[in-house]
Amino acid sequence: MASVSVIIPTFNRASKVTRAISSVLSQSISDYEIIVVDDGSTDRTSSALTSFGSRVGVITHLEQLGVSAARNTGVKSTTSPFVAFLDSDDYWLPEKLAVQLSFFLEHPEALACQTQEKWIRNGLPVNPKKKHLKPSGDIFSQSLKLCLVSPSAVMLKRSLLEEVGLFDETFPCCEDYDLWLRVTSRYPVHLIDQTLVVKEGGGADQLSRNHPGMDAYRIKAILKMIEGGWLNDSQLAVALQELRVKCSIYGEGCIKRGKKTEGQHYLRLPEQMQEAQKR
Repeated sequence: MASVSVIIPTFNRASKVTRAISSVLSQSISDYEIIVVDDGSTDRTSSALTSFGSRVGVITHLEQLGVSAARNTGVKSTTSPFVAFLDSDDYWLPEKLAVQLSFFLEHPEALACQTQEKWIRNGLPVNPKKKHLKPSGDIFSQSLKLCLVSPSAVMLKRSLLEEVGLFDETFPCCEDYDLWLRVTSRYPVHLIDQTLVVKEGGGADQLSRNHPGMDAYRIKAILKMIEGGWLNDSQLAVALQELRVKCSIYGEGCIKRGKKTEGQHYLRLPEQMQEAQKR
């Protein structure tokens, strides 16, 4: 059995997914397996994947089910003690897996770690803003504000996913934000301060472009944490505070766009949740 299962979800990215796979095959270690989940592609993805032969396991969804379902399918089809995800438009540098496995050997109590990334937007390098800089350790409160764990940069122990659950398939976007809230509410996520991932953005197929109202799903994720009993008292306090911030921004935005009923719902939501927690 391989030490790491590398899960690559893809949809209509024939040229990019081959680059992603090649970056895994170029790793400095060989103790891994690659599972590509083709989520209903209609381009030449299928033939592109065939070119790798037995080096890559391929699972095909006959229709597009979404990135969460694709990642979950990959996880469920494997048994390796470690899981690493790679988005099909990103790619790894050769030492990525070796460095993370070495980290876990040196820190056997750790359940999750991620590396630094190089960001590319529309073919040009981009420096992350200060708010995007990755913290290390107990990062729950920071993770409420925005997603600070990258699927392509993280490696997890399978036991962690078995405890907190997989990606929520009802989320068309922000599914990673939702998962990382569950993870970081219980355990630290350690940062390895080495740039071992190249993360591309700016393409027309980016989820953020197709879902402009993403804060609604972040609000949904915070509500799940509050209502699901995941949080201790201090975590609950910061979650309610961030809920107020996000609901205010999103609610006011709805009203400006003429969606008064929806906007008022979100503006009232934080107080309703606050009262519910007192009962």
